[in-house]
Amino acid sequence: MKILIATTFLAVTGIAMAPALQAGEIWRAGGFEQPESALFDAASKRIVVSNIVGNPGEADGNGYLSLLSLDGKVITRHWVDGMDAPKGMAIAGGKLYAADITKVRVVDLASGKLVSTIDVPGAVFLNDMTADASGKVYVTDMLADTIYRIDGDKPELFVKDALLASPNGVFADGDRLIVASWGRGIKPDFSTAEPGGVLAIDLASKKVTPLPGAQKFADLDGVIAIGGDIYATAYMTGTLYRYRAGGKPEVVATFKPGSADISTDGKHIIVPLMNEGEVAALSLD
Repeated sequence: MKILIATTFLAVTGIAMAPALQAGEIWRAGGFEQPESALFDAASKRIVVSNIVGNPGEADGNGYLSLLSLDGKVITRHWVDGMDAPKGMAIAGGKLYAADITKVRVVDLASGKLVSTIDVPGAVFLNDMTADASGKVYVTDMLADTIYRIDGDKPELFVKDALLASPNGVFADGDRLIVASWGRGIKPDFSTAEPGGVLAIDLASKKVTPLPGAQKFADLDGVIAIGGDIYATAYMTGTLYRYRAGGKPEVVATFKPGSADISTDGKHIIVPLMNEGEVAALSLD
């Protein structure tokens, strides 16, 4: 997520440019209101977009979800209303889960009805979400170095660890979670004293492991994995990075500041551009 910032400067070190790999934009859709997350819905072959509409931390009732077709056409601008500031989302068991400040909203995918709200005791600023192969759902709490797990409608503390360093993006990848860290020492303008990186959490042992070569390089937001590649956005600079084990993060695309929680259908990357009110689709060539 994050916040609307007019200008930002971030010194990035240890980053490789990737002239051989370019992310090509295939379409862009506009008219959204602070789109923070764009989630691929495989079963219905569509994209769900979360709209914050206002202060990302204020329970103002303005937030809603939209539907996009896979070729970037708006299906329904106001698909689900009645939220505050929805951000990351996950799909499990025919339901869509959306992080909404200190709650998780649950939507029936078939009907588009908001069917329940899950309170997460102790939550400060819930952000991104993902679901593992067993249908358990995970949500990051960016301002509490915490990840919660939801089984059905019951939230529980999964991991709380300073190593998470303001966990933002999260993606279930086999037997692990991939986490994108915003960084330590968040300032009022959401810049950091120390930039974040990419980590992995073993689902069985809950051990947090910083991925070698991908530490302290950017204030990271969304994250996905495609095969052996990990992609992450840096909201403050609008940069999309690719990381492979044993290497360093590579720049594969650059937008204006505001690139947030990405998703994928396995071949394309869907990027919400929060500050521009747009969603872009990239094909990696």
